[in-house]
Amino acid sequence: MSFNTTETIQRLWETFLREQLAALPPEERQQYEQQFEDRFGDLLKNAANGAPGGDGFLDLIGFGGKGPVEFGEMNYPYIQPDFDDSVVPSQLHAAAELYYIYQHERMKIFQVVDVLLRLFHLGKMRIQRGPGARGLYLLEKWQPLRYTARHRMAAYRRAFNYGNAQAPSGAVINRNFHRQLVGFMVALSQYFRDLLIGEVIRGGQVIEQRPFGSVATVQRIGLDLRYALDRSTYGNIFSLTMETGHYLKQVLQLLDAPDIKKAFDANTKWDVVEIVSSRHLGGIAEPSQRAKMAESGRRILQFIADNDFKTAIDPILFQSTVRPMGSHAEAWVAAYRMTPEGRGFSGVTPALRNVLGITESARAAV
Repeated sequence: MSFNTTETIQRLWETFLREQLAALPPEERQQYEQQFEDRFGDLLKNAANGAPGGDGFLDLIGFGGKGPVEFGEMNYPYIQPDFDDSVVPSQLHAAAELYYIYQHERMKIFQVVDVLLRLFHLGKMRIQRGPGARGLYLLEKWQPLRYTARHRMAAYRRAFNYGNAQAPSGAVINRNFHRQLVGFMVALSQYFRDLLIGEVIRGGQVIEQRPFGSVATVQRIGLDLRYALDRSTYGNIFSLTMETGHYLKQVLQLLDAPDIKKAFDANTKWDVVEIVSSRHLGGIAEPSQRAKMAESGRRILQFIADNDFKTAIDPILFQSTVRPMGSHAEAWVAAYRMTPEGRGFSGVTPALRNVLGITESARAAV
């Protein structure tokens, strides 16, 4: 299809769209708006891909079958946007699990297990034949975790820019991860707070269900976060996450063994973690906050990995899709504010303005 023909179709389409929507009852228009938009995109794409007359680039330089061709007679150069889809899902899922592992690292789970192994080896813990003793024996004998703390710290630095480990030379470091993660959490929180305010003002959920919050803000930060995670998680991140994840699962079960809990007069495995941390590791490390950040952070990162963040998505459909994530975002923010690095958190709205680059002077000008 020639460029002139395509340009004419684009102009006529807008007239056709207005006429068709005007003929529909108001309550049915929203149902067909997105269908019209999708159909228009399909028409342009099919016309460009299936256009007869040879290669448009060869026609442009005069090497086509028709020789030099006027601009208006050339095929329409439709380019399919695919940047937002060029990610490796397995890497993003591995990053979500690695974040969960990182929070348990901050809870000192791995250090607690190392202390238990040392106490077991030295005979300073009153266990000998129970399931906990057997589990510690197997860990000591086989050493199933081949990725050491140094390897894990390097992975956290690459994927999240967390920790003080030396950044591997030449590796891509995701330096903006925490800022983008906080930005996504506060954008989701603000979105649903605006939705709640809108429902109160309008008197219910049925009347004009669109929230005041911007869908585009959530989508933009989510896409940036997904892209940065994808490019910084090549190499051994996937295998490290798989191995360390299985190890973490086993040691959490080990800490819940009855003989180990009895040895520390504990009721749960988390009591064991707190007691060992206090006695041997210089104090506990916010287990309640870290556990919630691990749970909600992993779920949010999984959502980001599996969502295409389509620009023209129906706002009502977006609400339904993202609604379960709202509670996770609020829970993460609430837990984050109680951690040492989050105590200076300025609040949802100021943090979102900072992420979006809206300064005080700019807001005053608006």
